[in-house]
Amino acid sequence: MRRRRKITFTGVATVIATLLLVALLPGQASAHGAMMVPGSRTYLCWLDSVGSNGAAQPTNPACQAAVAQSGTNSIYNWFAVLRSDGAGRTSGFIPDGQLCSGAATVYNFSGYNLARTDWPVTHLTAGANIQFRYNKWAAHPGTFRTYITKDSWSPTRPLAWSDLESTPFYAATDPPSAGPVGSVDGYYYWNARLPSGKSGRHIVYSVWQRSDSNETFYNCSDVVFDGGNGEVTGIRGTVPNPTTSPTPNPTPTGGNPGACTATFQTTGNWGNGYQAEVTVRNTGTGGLSGWTVRGTLNSGTTINSLWNGQHTLSGTTLTVRNAQHNGTLAGNASTTFGYVASGTAGTPSFTCTSP
Repeated sequence: MRRRRKITFTGVATVIATLLLVALLPGQASAHGAMMVPGSRTYLCWLDSVGSNGAAQPTNPACQAAVAQSGTNSIYNWFAVLRSDGAGRTSGFIPDGQLCSGAATVYNFSGYNLARTDWPVTHLTAGANIQFRYNKWAAHPGTFRTYITKDSWSPTRPLAWSDLESTPFYAATDPPSAGPVGSVDGYYYWNARLPSGKSGRHIVYSVWQRSDSNETFYNCSDVVFDGGNGEVTGIRGTVPNPTTSPTPNPTPTGGNPGACTATFQTTGNWGNGYQAEVTVRNTGTGGLSGWTVRGTLNSGTTINSLWNGQHTLSGTTLTVRNAQHNGTLAGNASTTFGYVASGTAGTPSFTCTSP
């Protein structure tokens, strides 16, 4: 009898969990997630509510104000700050003053746009390495772009696009992940270097653009550059510190590694510059560990910024080596790096080699 009761309870619990997910997840969206390290406003406010017996009752004053304006769904659905029609769009699509809510149309997150100095913050060190973590409540391929506020930004005014540096300081495409999908314990992760020369309060702004749909997520993570090492203050919950509990990058196993290709395409073009993307594909049947791409650019070209790789430009020869997070590729898997350049794109030919 006890065993039957247990099975029945488990079945009921499963039904309840399914109903909760259906109720919580918007019908227009099939992927969900939010920045966990450094924690987004919605994630840290949810953590601040964890100790309130399931009620959306954070102790942080800014989180309380956000819930008062946006309602309790903004806590329960901390992973759903999204636009189903986003398609990666930023300035000109999300209005100024609504960046932290993503101008979301499914749930109301407008309270998270409030200009306040008491949001929960993650303490960081400028120029230091960090392991970003982004919850994968639902897993999908895509690119994560991270921006930082300019030194002129002030937390006393709502965030505008002009407050952010114009290009991301890092981007990760299809990074590795750990933990289960549909859980707070599941996340994507990638290693990056924080911008140097920053001090005081800032916002790390993240955009997750899915590559298999137009769905795009927008997150504000309040940080303070004060020599910290990932500590979070302003909430009653705790956040795992990736500097003390790192997730190792995966290692390849088996097969015939060593073969890769690099394919160039122009993704934007203007009078005296362009943006490009290069797809690196493992054409072997086994894991590939590390890659190097070389190409000859038009004379006079300069690289303004490059993400998802480490590059050198000698004359017209561009050499790009994998970043730490995308050097490992399974058989037939691919990754991308991108760059913004001054000059004309032309049709450069890129080659790829692997150790």
